[in-house]
Amino acid sequence: MNPLPTYQWIVLTMAQAAKQNPLKYVYFFGGGKAEGRGDQKQLLGGKGAGLAEMTNIGLPVPPGFTLTTSACAAYYQRKRKWPTGLEDQVTRNVEKLERLLGKKLGDPDDPLLVSVRSGAALSMPGMMETILNLGLNDKSVEGLAAKTKNPRFAYDAYRRFIMMYGTTAMGLSKEKFEAVFEVYKHSVVARRLGRKKRQPVGDTEINADELKDLCGRLKAKYRKMVRQEFPQNPRDQLVGSINAVFNSWMADKAVTYRKVEKISGRDVNGTGVNICTMVFGNKGETSGTGVAFTRDPNTGRNVFYGDYLFNAQGEDVVAGIRTPVKLSALQRRDRRAYKQLMKVRQTLERHYRDMQDIEFTVEEGRLYMLQTRRGKRTPMATFKIAVDLVKEGLIKKAEAVSRIKPEDIERLFYPEIDPDISSADRSNALLATGINAVPGAAAGRIYFTADAAEAAAGKDRVILVRKETSPEDIGGMHVARGILTQTGGKTSHAAVVARGWGKCCIVGCDALSIDYAKKRMSINGYSFKEGDYITLDGSVGEVYRGDMHLVDPSMPKEYEQLMAWADDLRKIKVRTNADSPGDAAVAIGMGAEGIGLCRTEHMFFGDGRIDRFQQMILAETESQRRKALKRLLPVQRRDFAGIFKAMGKRPVTIRLLDPPLHEFLPHTVKDQKALAKKINVSPEHIARRVEQLHEFNPMLGHRGCRLAITYPEILEMQVQAILEAACSRVKVGAVVNPEIMIPLVMDKNELGQLVKRTHKVARQVLKDHGMTKSHVPYLVGTMIEIPRAALTADQIAEHAQFFSFGTNDLTQTTMGLSRDDSGRFLPEYVDEHRAAIFEDDPFQVLDQEGVGLLVEMGIQKGRKTRPKLKVGICGEHGGELKSVRFCVRLGMDYVSCSPYRVPIARLAAAQQAVVDSTNRKAAVKSTTAKNTKPKEEPMATVKKKRGTKKKAAAKKKPAARKAVKKTAAAKTKPAAKTAAKRKPAKKAAKKKPAKKAAVKKTAAKKKPAKKAAVKKTAAKKKPAKKAAKKKKK
Repeated sequence: MNPLPTYQWIVLTMAQAAKQNPLKYVYFFGGGKAEGRGDQKQLLGGKGAGLAEMTNIGLPVPPGFTLTTSACAAYYQRKRKWPTGLEDQVTRNVEKLERLLGKKLGDPDDPLLVSVRSGAALSMPGMMETILNLGLNDKSVEGLAAKTKNPRFAYDAYRRFIMMYGTTAMGLSKEKFEAVFEVYKHSVVARRLGRKKRQPVGDTEINADELKDLCGRLKAKYRKMVRQEFPQNPRDQLVGSINAVFNSWMADKAVTYRKVEKISGRDVNGTGVNICTMVFGNKGETSGTGVAFTRDPNTGRNVFYGDYLFNAQGEDVVAGIRTPVKLSALQRRDRRAYKQLMKVRQTLERHYRDMQDIEFTVEEGRLYMLQTRRGKRTPMATFKIAVDLVKEGLIKKAEAVSRIKPEDIERLFYPEIDPDISSADRSNALLATGINAVPGAAAGRIYFTADAAEAAAGKDRVILVRKETSPEDIGGMHVARGILTQTGGKTSHAAVVARGWGKCCIVGCDALSIDYAKKRMSINGYSFKEGDYITLDGSVGEVYRGDMHLVDPSMPKEYEQLMAWADDLRKIKVRTNADSPGDAAVAIGMGAEGIGLCRTEHMFFGDGRIDRFQQMILAETESQRRKALKRLLPVQRRDFAGIFKAMGKRPVTIRLLDPPLHEFLPHTVKDQKALAKKINVSPEHIARRVEQLHEFNPMLGHRGCRLAITYPEILEMQVQAILEAACSRVKVGAVVNPEIMIPLVMDKNELGQLVKRTHKVARQVLKDHGMTKSHVPYLVGTMIEIPRAALTADQIAEHAQFFSFGTNDLTQTTMGLSRDDSGRFLPEYVDEHRAAIFEDDPFQVLDQEGVGLLVEMGIQKGRKTRPKLKVGICGEHGGELKSVRFCVRLGMDYVSCSPYRVPIARLAAAQQAVVDSTNRKAAVKSTTAKNTKPKEEPMATVKKKRGTKKKAAAKKKPAARKAVKKTAAAKTKPAAKTAAKRKPAKKAAKKKPAKKAAVKKTAAKKKPAKKAAVKKTAAKKKPAKKAAKKKKK
C-alpha cells in the first residue's frame, strides 16, 4: 500500500528512474542519433522513447528534444514551478536544434517552428495537450510566407497556432475561437465564393488574404479574453506551451482516463514533453498527414490500415474535424510517399515485433515520422496478432502470453445483433451507414452530452451521439454502450478511445445532424429526441431505429490457441467458485480444473427449499431441528451429486454453512405473516425467533464453524449429504474427490472438534455403503479468513489437510473495513486526485503488504507443520491479475474464482511463470558470470591485439568514406586527412614504455595488496558479526 500522496510517490519513483543521471531533464534527438532509447518509456514517455528509437534506427524523424517525465514530477513537487536546471537545459537544446537546422526560433526571415506534444509512459490518446507551429509571430509569419512563397500556408499555420495556444496554454474557450472562425467562413468567405447562407465552406477554400485578416480577428479575441496581446516572443511561447502540457497531466479528463484504464502511479509517473521541428502537411496537394496501423486493429489481419488527409495538419485527422480518405488514396496519388511509408511499416514491425500505431506527415512528397507506439486493438485482434507473430517467428509463445491483458479477455466477446432478426426487418429499420470504427453491436437510449450520458447510465443503456468526441467527453464515453459521431475516421478520438475500451463505435456518419440546443437529431428524414432508442452495428457501420435484441458471439480460434500456450506455461491450478451443476459446466468450458468454493447456503434458495431451511432455523429443540434437516438431506445430496457429475474427477471443495441464520428469515411483518401461514406457525413465533437471532455485527457473530459448534446436527447433515452423493457416483464407476471445508476457524481446538465429528460421520456413511476412504478419498480442511487463524496456522494445520484463504473476509477483518459500507469513503482513498491513500481498492486487488503478509505467514507456518499441505485462495482476488501472480509467488497449489474470471486466472498464472523463468535464467547467468574469471593474457599479446585492432580500424575508415564519396579526388582527401590525424597517435605510442613500467609496478604490488586486503577484511568481519548479534538481541 502506498503511504504517500500520489504526487509525492511519483516524485520518489522518478528520482529512482532517473538515478543514472538525476539532474538530466532533457534528451536530444536528431542528425541520425538520439541521446535516449526506446526502452526508456518510464523516463522519456512513450512518444519520446519512440522518437529516440526511430531516430536511432535510421527513420526520417524531425529533430528535437524531450523533457523527461521526472521533470513533470519535479514540476508538481515544486508546486507547478520548473525544477532547478530545467530552464538552462531547454535553452541549450533549443540552441543545439537551431545549430543543427541553421534556423532560429522567431527569425523574421526564415523561422524555426516547433511542435510541443505530451507523451506519458502508457498511451493516453487525446488526454493531454499538443501545440503546433510554435515560433510564429507577426514578423516571422511574413518571413515564412516569403521563404516558402506560399502565404496561404504561412497564415493558415499562424491561425492554427493562435487558436491552439489560446485554448491549450491559456485555457481559453475553444468554442469562442471556433465561433470566430466559423462566422468568418460563412460571412466573408461565403460572400466571395457566392455561396448561400447555409451552404458549407471548407477550411481549404479560405485564401491567403482572408487568413491574414482572420489571424487579426483571432488575436483580437485573444486580447479581449486575456486582456493582453498575443505573445510575440517565441521563448515565452515555448515556456507557456511546456507548462500547458505539464498541467494537462492532472487535468480532470486525464485523471478520469487513468482511473478508468486502471493506470496507477506505479505505471506512469508524469508526462514527457516533446519539442519537435515542425513539418507541414498543409503545403498543398503534395503534402498531407495521416495515422496508420501496421495491421488491422479491428480484425488483426496483416494489412496496412489507416486514414490520410491531403493538405492538412496532424490533429485534423485525430480530432475528426475532417473526414479522411483511406491510405489507398495516397497510394494512387503519391506512389513515392506511399512506398516510403510501406518501407517504414516493415521496419517498425520487425524492430518492435508488434503492431504499431504511427503518425506521419508528408511534406511536398517527403515522409516524416512523428510517432510510433504499440497500437490499441480490439480483443479479437489482440489474440490474432499475438498468435500470428509467433507463427511469423517474431516472438516466442511465452512473450505472446505475456502481452495479453485481463481486459483483452473480458472484452473478447462483443455482442452482435441477433441473427434471427430477418434481413427484411433489418433493412426496414436501417437509418444510415457510417465508418465501422469498432466492431460489435450496442442498443440503447440516445444522449447528446457526456453529462447526460453519465446521469442516465445508472438506469438506462446509453448510446452517446456527438458531432465529434473530444477528451472532455471521456466520462460519457466510458458509461456508454456505444458511440455514434457525425465526423471522424477510424483513427479519430472517438474510434481510438472506444477501441481501447471495447465499445461499439461508428464514426463519420454524414447523414447525421444534431441540434444540441433542442436535444434532437435527424438521420435521412427521421427525427429522434434524447431518450429514444437506436441500435448500432459497429462491425459494418450501420445505424438502426429501435431497440434490437443482441446476442454474444463465440470465441475465436486464436483465443483457444493462446490459452493452450498459457496452460502449458503455468505451474498452478485454476479452480472456480460454483454452487450448481450449471455453474460448474460453464466453468469447465472456461478451463476450470476443479471447484475451490461451493457455497452450500446458496443451495437452500429456490424450489421451495427455503421453507424447509427456515423451519429448521425456527425449531426450538434439537429433535425439531434434526427432523427439519432430515427433509433437507435428499435435496443437498442431489445437489452435490449433480456437481460431482459435472466436475468428473476434478476436486470439489464444499464449504459448510457459513452465514448467520437470521439472514434466511423474513424481517418485515408482511413477509413473516406469509411464512407463518405457509409453514403453519404463528407470526409472533417467527418475530420472536428473528429477534433472538438478531446481531449487531453479524459478520463477526454466530456464523461459520460457530454454527457447527452450537448446532452440530447441521454439520452432520451436510457431511452425510456430501459423502452419500460421492458414494452414489462411485457406484456408477465415477471418480470423486470431495474436500470438506470448515469456515471461519480461529482456534485449533475449535477445528479439532469439528474435524473429529466430520470424520465420524464420513466413516459411518462409507461403512453403510460398503466402502472405505480409498473409494472416496475425501479431505477435511479449513478456510483461513481471520488474522488469528493465519497467525496460528502451524497449530491449525495439525487438524487441517488443506487451507483455503478466504481473502474477502480476511481483508475485512485485517483492515477493519466493511465490504458493504466502505463504498461511502473507499473511492476517495483510491482517487489520486483526492486522498490517494491506496493504489487499488483492497476488495478488488489483494493488499499484498498487509493481508498478503498474513497469507504468506499462514502458508509458511502451515507447511512447517504439514509439509504437503494443499493451499489455495477462494476470494474474488483469485481472478484478479496482480493477486493471482502474488499467489503463484507464494507457492499456492491453486486459485479459485468465479467462472467468467477463470481465463484471467489462467493467464495471470502463466504470466507469473514466465517472469519466474526469466528471473531464474538471469540468476543463473549472473552466477555463471561471477564464477567465470577472464584469463590473464601476457602484455605482449594484449599489445599485439591492440595493434591489430588499430590496423583494422585504419583500413575501415577510408573504405567507409569510399562508399559515401563518389569522385576519386573526394576519396583521397579524407584518407590524407586521416593519415595526418594519426601522426600524433604515433608520438603517443612512444610513451608506452612508461605504461609498461607502471604495469610492472602494479603487478609487483598486487599480491601483497591482496593479502593485506584479505587480512583487513577478515579483521573487520568479526566485530561486524558481534554487532549484528547485538542488534538481533
